Amino acid sequence: MPPIIDVVDLRKRYPGAKSEAVAGVSFSVEEGEVFGLLGPNGAGKTTTIGSMTTRVKPTSGRVVVDGVDVVADPVAAKRVIAVVPQRPNLDRSLSALENLTFHGAYFGYSRRERKRRAEEMLAQFGLEGRGGDRVDNYSGGMAQRLIIARALMHDPRVLFLDEPTTGLDPQSRLFLWDQMEALKARGVTLLLTTHDMAEADRLCDRIAIVDHGKVIASDTPRGLRHVLPEAEGLELRLAAAVDPGEALSGLGTSHTSEPAGDDGEWKVRIYGSDVAPSTAIAAAEQAGARLVDFTRIEGTLEDVFVHLTGRDLR
Repeated sequence: MPPIIDVVDLRKRYPGAKSEAVAGVSFSVEEGEVFGLLGPNGAGKTTTIGSMTTRVKPTSGRVVVDGVDVVADPVAAKRVIAVVPQRPNLDRSLSALENLTFHGAYFGYSRRERKRRAEEMLAQFGLEGRGGDRVDNYSGGMAQRLIIARALMHDPRVLFLDEPTTGLDPQSRLFLWDQMEALKARGVTLLLTTHDMAEADRLCDRIAIVDHGKVIASDTPRGLRHVLPEAEGLELRLAAAVDPGEALSGLGTSHTSEPAGDDGEWKVRIYGSDVAPSTAIAAAEQAGARLVDFTRIEGTLEDVFVHLTGRDLR
């Protein structure tokens, strides 16, 4: 099966710009995946998403979504995609139900079908009984749920979500995460942008990190951790009269050791994927140390992001 999204050498240079906003981005997304597109502000991901959703005309390159060339046939592309924008764009002069039925009419649904579909979406997103309310009376979380419900009115194959949980309370965020996972289970392909690394780690099957208009890394969340020089290992908390780190220096690829308070305890980190806890504990005890606690350590997706894109503000 061909990928449902195929982006090939996508480029965009805005008039008067010294450099390309997007400088040869390529990636593909399989049907039913949740694919994350991450990057610092100004990295080029917004322009990339705009090109994929017909809002931005690329300078060159190709974007195919569900077999449709997005640039050559944007009208056909809009029938298979839907977009949840970063900024709310509901019509606040209309009720929630009217926002949904207007969207259904745009895609050619009959009056009866769009009303049925709208009521189904309201129930799915926890807004049952609130369809007659004006959007002005909705909380931020309710409005965001309505935006996603509206995007799904025409039953798209691919849903683009641009930072969908920014500013939401924990309950609303967890609800939307559950809805995204339910959409994936139904076979809908999701392309997600977010600055929440925990969100990307939990939801995404694969991730591409973009910086300076290019894809600089692409893999599963776990696979991306392997770019870290010290991605995983063990942390031992040991009680010892002297630093026990030297006794463990032959284990793993590297190690660190530091005092863990004023009570004669030490924190020793041993980096490496093949270090057995039993081996490390035995070496520590042989050196006269007593084990207090140990945990496995693993680099986070945020560690990967900062390692690849740097700490400088954008």
